[in-house]
Parts: sequence; structure tokens; C-alpha cells
Amino acid sequence: MSPHDVLLRPVLSEKAVGNIENGTYAFFVHPDASRTQVKDAVERVFNVEVVKVNVANVRGKEKRLGKYAGRTAARKKALVTLAAGQRIQQLDGLT
Repeated sequence: MSPHDVLLRPVLSEKAVGNIENGTYAFFVHPDASRTQVKDAVERVFNVEVVKVNVANVRGKEKRLGKYAGRTAARKKALVTLAAGQRIQQLDGLT
């Protein structure tokens, strides 16, 4: 799997953007990606050193619109901690 296939998009929630100051970045990743694949992908794409990767499966929420009910898609989220002093330049403007 290509590094660009592993990383789908960054998580831009208020909590995730607040964690950028601590050196922790959140990404939605491919559902079949492992911790080592996520680490390699972030290191190759952004040219940084990754210290730790935490992975969580996020269940889809049930949504209603009137009498119609449905679910949002389930996703996989990775929290990536970088080495001290390193930052991802493309996501720096968010904080």
C-alpha cells in the first residue's frame, strides 16, 4: 500500500487541532492500515520522525432526519506523536 493510500486526511476537530501544540497529529487512515504502515507513511510523506502511533476504530453514529434513520461511515483514526521539536509544516497554520 502506498503512503498516500494509507493517510486519507487529517482530523480537523477542535480537540485534534489543540493537540498539535503538543506534537500530536490526528489522521483518518485506511481501515486495513497497521501502526507500522501509518508510521512509515507519515515519515515518508511529511519527512518527520514519528515517536508513537495510537490507532482507534471510530464507530459510525446513528443519524436521523425525520422518520428516516441511517448511519455515518465507520473510520479508523491514528494519533501520531512526533519527536520533540518537529512539526508538520502543511498543518502548522491550523493552530
